[in-house]
Amino acid sequence: MPDAVVIGAGPNGLVAANVLADAGWSVVVLEAQDEPGGAVRSDRGVHPDYISDTFSAFYPLAAASPVLAALDLERDGLRWSHAEHVLAHPLADGHCAVLSRDRALTRDSLETFAPGDGQGWERLYDLWERLREPLVDALFTPFPPVRSALSLAARVR
Repeated sequence: MPDAVVIGAGPNGLVAANVLADAGWSVVVLEAQDEPGGAVRSDRGVHPDYISDTFSAFYPLAAASPVLAALDLERDGLRWSHAEHVLAHPLADGHCAVLSRDRALTRDSLETFAPGDGQGWERLYDLWERLREPLVDALFTPFPPVRSALSLAARVR
């Protein structure tokens, strides 16, 4: 008889199962689909040379998660993959805004897409740089995130 039964082999279920197993629990994971992954899966169904996301794929906070870091998945072969161009929003008329890991490329793309948006994005990015640490801490702290909230409030003023 297992100590725990986890329903669903999506990201949350798999992390929960691993945390419990690392704590010495006997865990059974039940999944209705043929493959694990929940809404985080990819395949080569569109073309054999390309990997396409079949559901959702953009999880920027996963790489920052202290829970995932504690699992030390790199020890078992995890390698984070970061696309140069993170996101694109093409329109029917051919215009396309592209978000890149390169700050200047993103700014220039947004400015070309809609004049003024590049500068607006730069202001938001600067704000993110100021608030990143306490905001990420607040997201990964048990509720209520008092210390993180105080740190965030101090930076926002």
